[in-house]
Amino acid sequence: MDNFAPQGARSAAMTAKPARILVIAGSDSGGGAGIQADIKTIAMLGGHAMTAVTAITAQNTTGVTGVHPVPAEMILAQIDAVVADIGVDAVKIGMIGSAFAVEQVAKRLAELKRDQPDLPIVFDPVMVATSGAALADDTTIAAFGQLMDIATIATPNLPELARLSGQEDPVASALGLVGDHGCAVLIKGGHEEGDALADALIETDNMTSWQGQRIDTTSTHGTGCTMASAIACFLGQGDTLPSAVERARTFVRVALFAAPGLGQGSGPVGSANVRLDIGPGPRLNQVTLTVNDFAKSVHFYSLLGLKQIVDSPENHYARFETAGGATLSIQADPDEKVSATTAVYLECDDLDAQVERLARAGIPFEHAPRNQPWMWREARLRDPSGNIIFLYKAGEARRFPPWRVD
Repeated sequence: MDNFAPQGARSAAMTAKPARILVIAGSDSGGGAGIQADIKTIAMLGGHAMTAVTAITAQNTTGVTGVHPVPAEMILAQIDAVVADIGVDAVKIGMIGSAFAVEQVAKRLAELKRDQPDLPIVFDPVMVATSGAALADDTTIAAFGQLMDIATIATPNLPELARLSGQEDPVASALGLVGDHGCAVLIKGGHEEGDALADALIETDNMTSWQGQRIDTTSTHGTGCTMASAIACFLGQGDTLPSAVERARTFVRVALFAAPGLGQGSGPVGSANVRLDIGPGPRLNQVTLTVNDFAKSVHFYSLLGLKQIVDSPENHYARFETAGGATLSIQADPDEKVSATTAVYLECDDLDAQVERLARAGIPFEHAPRNQPWMWREARLRDPSGNIIFLYKAGEARRFPPWRVD
């Protein structure tokens, strides 16, 4: 527990500045792809998303019904405004609606790179929406080379890769683009047939590949945008390119597993549900408790409101997921003497209502919710084996108490 201090000891809470990611892309009214997917991804990874909107689209999970390009001078004005005041640590480029806009953006970013030679630029050459609607004409696609000339990495899907290179073989296509433009190319295997998928990062002097299994879902709208934004965010945080790609792949795959199943067509991925699965620094993600009675303990933690995601009674093991994404597991050993030396804290915004619900269900509490000097409100109970559990409500005081040390 934090040592609490007088209110006069309060100091402003200081946090590390997030990576500033400039996204140059179109808007998706359905919220699954484009600027909306970019912002969600960058926010979940701890970055700060800034935007230069290149087009406004009317679309949902079934298709695109309208596209309104933003004039090039307005795109540049957005870029200039955020760069001049906030600064930028990485750039992600998605949909750009015209060849002229491509040329102007490429020139402006080339100027930016003269001041910041190591500025990472991730180019996702959006040509066709997941629904099949065309989002770039031939003239615009022909101009994409100017963006690849300044990009750190390009992330086309397989049809886009073939269109950019004029070749069908993905590796030959990627090698050709790397040779012509100097940027790395990520070959994404999502459009391949079969359950086994392979992605490959082709650099001028290196190739890195990853294998995986196809995730059975129709919620694939925005996967390309999400991947590119995640790569940009990791690069903006100082990661190496192979590591940034690997971690971005994990983010996308978890988001596919966690897709909410919205819409009648190709639904959005579940970026908002990727919490502790990927991100900067060590993350406390799981605590395992020793218990004596497996069945009673499973019932107890399920009653608390935790979602059981692993059930292995033959191994006397179960794992539960909390609302925040962290997991808690139990390992049963009938002969182990459980010594309650550690307390598990579960935060509840509706603490009093939760305690009342559990009490009515027959769960005994050692004390009801009470306000504590450290600005938390807590109720104390024990699981069937005697492990100490606190249900509590802290709000801002959990991470930002007046006596926080920074």
